Amino acid sequence: MNLPDELEEECSHRYGVNAFKLYRLPTPLPGTVLGLLGKNGTGKSTALQILAGEIKPNLGRLGTPPDWSEIAKHFRGSVLYDYFSRLGEGRLKVIHKPQYITDIPRLVKGTVREVLGRADERGLMGWAVEALELGEVLDRTVEVLSGGECQRLAVAAALCREGDVYLFDEPSSYLDVRQRLNVAKAVRRLKAEGKTVLVAEHDIAMLDYLSDNVCLIYGSPSIYGIVSLPYGVRTGINIYLEGYLPSDNVRFRREPIRFHVKPPTAAREYETPLFQWTELEKRYEGFTLKVKPGVLHAGEVIGVLGPNGIGKTTFVRLLTGGEKPDGGEFLVAPEDASISYKPQYVSAEYSGTVAEYLEEAAEAEFQSERFKAEILGPLGLVKLLDREVEELSGGELQKAAIAACLARKAAVYVLDEPSAFLDVEERLAVARVIRKNVERLSSAALVVEHDIVVQDFIANRLMVFLGEPGRQGEASPPLQLREGMNRFLADLEITFRRDPQTGRPRVNKEGSKLDRYQKEIGEYYYIPAKEKV
Repeated sequence: MNLPDELEEECSHRYGVNAFKLYRLPTPLPGTVLGLLGKNGTGKSTALQILAGEIKPNLGRLGTPPDWSEIAKHFRGSVLYDYFSRLGEGRLKVIHKPQYITDIPRLVKGTVREVLGRADERGLMGWAVEALELGEVLDRTVEVLSGGECQRLAVAAALCREGDVYLFDEPSSYLDVRQRLNVAKAVRRLKAEGKTVLVAEHDIAMLDYLSDNVCLIYGSPSIYGIVSLPYGVRTGINIYLEGYLPSDNVRFRREPIRFHVKPPTAAREYETPLFQWTELEKRYEGFTLKVKPGVLHAGEVIGVLGPNGIGKTTFVRLLTGGEKPDGGEFLVAPEDASISYKPQYVSAEYSGTVAEYLEEAAEAEFQSERFKAEILGPLGLVKLLDREVEELSGGELQKAAIAACLARKAAVYVLDEPSAFLDVEERLAVARVIRKNVERLSSAALVVEHDIVVQDFIANRLMVFLGEPGRQGEASPPLQLREGMNRFLADLEITFRRDPQTGRPRVNKEGSKLDRYQKEIGEYYYIPAKEKV
């Protein structure tokens, strides 16, 4: 087993004495999209900043940092020798779309049209606006953009600039499924032009669709990270889910992550209704939402899928009593039901520690072994209990908010985008915790989520929201998983297959034999076993 002390000669960078260390680096290749997959805090963003020239790698030498020629020599025998030689001499232009886009409105002034006009060194502004669906916001100033609009603007600006190497750090954040695939297709255009592309991403369906190869980054978060050799994308993602890296002979996760391939026939029958509504309507100026009648049963998780701006969060507000419907009714009024709600945007405005925050929600249950074993442990919160809530990162805050939501005694748990800011393992851990909590308490959960893999992992049934974003939305009743996925994916015109080794959903390449076949038979999500090709 390779431990960090055995890798000292391969140290690429360390931040200080007893501070985070990164071993090795990803190996970029022209005409290839290289994905980076790993836990939060293991060095993905650091690796991209090094390759962007924003951090000069010190090779672990704090007192006598190397110059660019020494750095290049350190990587002699690999493609990084030429890469750092050119970077140090100013002969390599790198375009970097950073991880955090929340600062964009503060740092960038003007309208979307003006920002893209300034960035457009390649004459691609018109194409980027169409590909990333930015037409309707061209004349809006950057300061009023939503998170998803800022993300698409940042990606579009990067694509319009002229460079040799393009780096994208978490380009799917704040985006819905259609927008994620649009970004993936747009980024792959760079590959066709022979550009070098690296992408760090937690949505494994998107990373799979986007990448040719992947480097896995494993280690101990905030302490060290180790970059693997590149693997083909399917093999690499499967190795990551398995938790064992053959090339390094290291097991970095005790248990493999498995996706249970649900039969596409009817799921388990649920008998006890907890919450029910008639046909609902909510009208705002310029936007109308209509919701078909539905019911939530004890023991089930309902996934909610649909584009941004289609009314999902509006429905959640109706369900939780934050808004009143203009038409229809809940057969149990929201104010009379016990509902615990984790909102889409989580606030850090709490004066106190994580332990105090969670004890307020859980009350006496906070001290129980069950709470520690079933919620705190799996969500990785035990080590954060003494931290101030205001000091938490986005991912840590998200996990604390999920734990607080599940800690409250309720009949229905409503979680709006619980995977935001979380890495792959954290997303699936959250899904397991929600499901286990619901089954143990015979409660129900409604989960709004854009990550298809997470929905596949957690949902028994799906509500699908379709329509025209920003103008009108229509929600289906809760549907069986197969019917719901078919309805949602048919609207997007994309198909999925199952990886035979792990069971994870994989997006079919557009126009491939399997894609065409599944569209012909109307099976966008599952291929019936007897018809597999």
